[in-house]
Parts: sequence; structure tokens; C-alpha cells
Amino acid sequence: MKFLSSLCFAALLGSAAVAITAADAAVPAAAFTQTADEAALPKGQWTPIFNGKDLTGWTPKIKGFPLGENHLDTFRVVDGKLVVSYDKYEKFDNKFGHIFYKGSYGHYRFRAEYRFVGKQVPEGPGWAIRNNGIMVLGQTAESMTLDQPFPASIESQLLGTANAGEIRPTLAVCTPGTHCVHKGKFNTNHIIAPDVGLSFPEGQWVNIEIEVNGSKSVKHFIDGKLVHEVNDIQLENKPKGTMIEAGSISIQAESAPIEFRKIEIMPL
Repeated sequence: MKFLSSLCFAALLGSAAVAITAADAAVPAAAFTQTADEAALPKGQWTPIFNGKDLTGWTPKIKGFPLGENHLDTFRVVDGKLVVSYDKYEKFDNKFGHIFYKGSYGHYRFRAEYRFVGKQVPEGPGWAIRNNGIMVLGQTAESMTLDQPFPASIESQLLGTANAGEIRPTLAVCTPGTHCVHKGKFNTNHIIAPDVGLSFPEGQWVNIEIEVNGSKSVKHFIDGKLVHEVNDIQLENKPKGTMIEAGSISIQAESAPIEFRKIEIMPL
């Protein structure tokens, strides 16, 4: 989500703090499916959740459109890759989108390779250049309102550099509709900078893993190296202790063309 919107990045980027939320109203706990579905998958083994042929198992939800309507073919499969594409758009028009994998998951590892490709769609937000994300512990797609831009969730933010030599660390944590603990302190910032900052240019494949342990922790890895961890995942504007133990997995579309491959999950 917004790269230039956290005080955590202010020293690095000199950016202003701008808050962003999942919806106008707080998302209720009932919007989350707390019974996880990973028990149906082989424990301790990687299982592909993208078949490289079509979007079987995945359902789009784009702001302003009903669940399942893939506006202008935003999400598609090209040459074995799950692609977020804007070649049919004249302008972005705030059509923030997500594509949800079926089911609810609470204790697992997710891994994928991604790369940013091509130019941002016209009138996309300045902060969204080479910016995307994987949402975990998210509310259900069915519970989102028609015009809701983002599901309440923990976002594993994906960033690519826009200029040669630029430092733009990937795998920050964003918190639409949620809060968490970072390094032992309760954190209400919308973006929490990664503990280890690694930047990657357009066109380079990046191998990431996300480890989810219910509300206890979300950890980020690049090429097997731990770069970030947050704990005590909970709903925003709720009494302390309203933890999120399981939820949806989704991939964002927020105006930057991006490709994914080898999308897999391993129940813990």
C-alpha cells in the first residue's frame, strides 16, 4: 500500500505521514473466517495454489465492482504467470483490486516469485509506482463492501525501484484495518519498515516467503533470510485482545503491472 505514508520511513525518505484504512467504518471480527482450511492440505509440504494455466481457485474483487467481476481483465494468466495488467485501462480511476485465493488460512508458509514489469497505468497514485502486496490474515472477500479499496489484513508490501540507485526496501508491513506489535511495542503506524532493507529493480524476479502463525506472528523472508517480523495481529479500533487467528490470502492490484509465478503454500 502507500510507500510514502509512514513515519517509519520518514528518516529514509523525508515523506509525510498519510493514513489509509480498509474502509470508512471499522471491520468487525465477523468479517474473518477464523476456522482455517489448511488442514485439507499436506502438512509440511509445499502445495501449488496457482496452476499456471488459469485462475482456478482465485476470485477477483475490484473497487466498485461485485465480487467475481474481473474489470478489464486486470488479473490474467500469461505464459504460465499470474499477471496484474492494465493494458486495457485508459486510466486507473482508483480501481484498487485484489484477487482472493479460496479458503481461510492461519498457520502456514506462503511463497512466490514476483517482478514488476512496464509502466504504471495513467493517473495511478504517485506512491503506487512499482508497488503491490500480498494480503494475509485478511477479511473474507464476501464481507467487503462494493467500494472498499482494501480488505482489513496484514499486507506484505512489494516494492520495486523506480530509478537507478534508488533505495526502496521491499516487504514492509502495511496494516489496513489492523494493528500489531513490532519489536515489543504496540504499533499503530500504517507502514512498518522492514528490519532488513533490500531493494530490487524492475524486471528482477524476487523470491519471497511469508510465514503466518495465527495472531502470534507474521514473518517475511527473501531468499530464505528473515527480513521482518510483527506480532500480536489484531483488529484496528477494537478492544485489546481481538486477535486475528486466520483469514484470507489475496494479491493486490493498485496500478503497477506485476507478474507472479510459483505461488505455493505449506501448512505448518
